[in-house]
Amino acid sequence: MTETFHAKGWRIAGEEEVTDLRRVGINPDFWYPVALSASVRKERTFAARFADQPIALYRGVGGTVYALEDRCAHRQVPLSTGVVEGDALRCCYHAWAYRGNGRISQIPYLPKGAARPPRGVRAYPVREAYGLVFIFPGDPDRAAVRPLPELPEFDSTRHQTMMFSRTVACHYSFLHENLLDMNHQFLHRGVVGRIQPHLLGYQADPHSVQARYLFSHTGGKKSRGAGLLAAAAGRTSSHIVTIRTGYPYQTLQLAAEGTGSPAFSLWAAYVPEDAEQRTSHAYGLLMMAKPPVPVAMRLAWPFIRRFTERVFAEDRMAVEAEQRAWDEQGRDLNHEVFPLILDLRDVLRSNGVPMLSTCPAGGCRAPTGLSGQGRA
Repeated sequence: MTETFHAKGWRIAGEEEVTDLRRVGINPDFWYPVALSASVRKERTFAARFADQPIALYRGVGGTVYALEDRCAHRQVPLSTGVVEGDALRCCYHAWAYRGNGRISQIPYLPKGAARPPRGVRAYPVREAYGLVFIFPGDPDRAAVRPLPELPEFDSTRHQTMMFSRTVACHYSFLHENLLDMNHQFLHRGVVGRIQPHLLGYQADPHSVQARYLFSHTGGKKSRGAGLLAAAAGRTSSHIVTIRTGYPYQTLQLAAEGTGSPAFSLWAAYVPEDAEQRTSHAYGLLMMAKPPVPVAMRLAWPFIRRFTERVFAEDRMAVEAEQRAWDEQGRDLNHEVFPLILDLRDVLRSNGVPMLSTCPAGGCRAPTGLSGQGRA
């Protein structure tokens, strides 16, 4: 990786004309979570989405999860309203049945010997890991060579994982920026007190950006949940926070200054749910180091959950406000001065794909966008 942060490198977005990041689609050639495994029950369906693609998940009698285009090839009725029979899915309307590979297995009223339609519906590669159902919405030939994210803490007996699944009304890029730019700690003053973040440095390459901050608690009351979450790092007022966007995922780790063992690790993925990619589903896995006394984690759990939900609510308020401003103005008019975020935006642009939607003249109050000016 290449060190790119320099003290004299600060500049303001607007120096050159570039594609508006909020018009860049997420690259489909990766594994994306679209449901919690627990939400896809045996012999039941679950309606999911990836960008403009409706997806019917179902778990067959053998426990395997399948993912099909959520439109019956006959009359386009959602297959997620259908019935699971063994490892097949039957449409609720005219009872056409589909195998897990998307091919039609039966049309009940078709005369014997009559030819079935040559095509069924699209099937997506599916994998289950970390309590999540992942699909590969891009080129299926690439699914076998594209690995899932590696999360060794999830399976470690020394860690316990808290899961998050929330819908946020914003483009996925706002969520990447929110987590990577830790200069917004004033927003969370009511739960973490006064935190002074200091960027120690960052590295960037064509596919990732990683930053290290020194967090110093300079006053104010910290919530009990915040203290319990960081307890594994020891009693200290300073922590090292390392955040990485490794396209398309994001991670965060917190450790005591001078130690290499993190108190917790967060993995997050932001999955667009609409064609314009202005609504994202945020999936998070918070993997916490267990305390020496087993009962301590059980007692701390509700306080940590309350703390994380409040932080998430404050962040959601901010990023949804950013999205509303973009919608009202029809383009990105913010003035970014943080080199780290400008480099992050370059990574998201260069790894993303064009969106097919267009914006009507005069603005984007409907769900679309325009190209903007500046490295914003």
